[in-house]
Amino acid sequence: MTVQLYARDVGTGTPLVLLHAFPLSSAMWLAQREGLAGRFRVITPDLRGFGGSVLGDDEPSVDAMADDVARMFRGLGVRRAVVGGLSMGGYVAMALCRRHPDLVLGLVLAATRAAADTEAVRANRLRQAERLERERSPQVLVDEVLPGLVGPTTYRQRALIYGRVRGLVQATPPHAAAWAQRAMAGRPDAFDTLRAVKVPALVMIGDEDALATEDEARAMADALPNAELLVIPRAGHLCAVEQPDLFNQAVAEFAAALARIGG
Repeated sequence: MTVQLYARDVGTGTPLVLLHAFPLSSAMWLAQREGLAGRFRVITPDLRGFGGSVLGDDEPSVDAMADDVARMFRGLGVRRAVVGGLSMGGYVAMALCRRHPDLVLGLVLAATRAAADTEAVRANRLRQAERLERERSPQVLVDEVLPGLVGPTTYRQRALIYGRVRGLVQATPPHAAAWAQRAMAGRPDAFDTLRAVKVPALVMIGDEDALATEDEARAMADALPNAELLVIPRAGHLCAVEQPDLFNQAVAEFAAALARIGG
């Protein structure tokens, strides 16, 4: 079954496609749509099963999610774009680089990792997937995933942001979350993909991220032929949501430089 992704599409200029984290939707990119649409065409799809996109009946795989995004490019008439992914969105962005490299003008990887899951992480994902399907409730995500999504600074000082993230997690369709956990559990190591990337890249990590580490971010930046690494202060896993101004500034400078060299 072909899944048509629901996407918000605002602004004009160099296309910037932003792929959301698990277990959220494109709603997480609100500050990016507001802050970047004055300079870029900001396209934020809901990955399959999340937000306004249907789940379909394909076997769980990050490759299927990447193919959905490639189909969205064609549907929107986008030839090439700066592609950014945060966490799960980063996995999808790397799969897009492997399967549809001609679509990627530049690559932004935030709060993500290139290594495949360890056995322990994979087992935990599959356990959560089973609980999501059994209980038909996102409660396991609220209990186990939400606490790792924002850093202690956000938790203490940015109550509105934390509340918004909590609301997005609570709105997650359980079946979609289970599918995505299985997709992520089965994803391959992406270091060979990164070494083959021919476009500039920007790797970002929050200095309070408990789910992805600075060492993992550095390993991705080292594998990429042309990458810079940026550590975002006082931000946890959802660095784009917790520190939107710093995130937007970095992405805007990166994408504007790409536009100048003839995107």
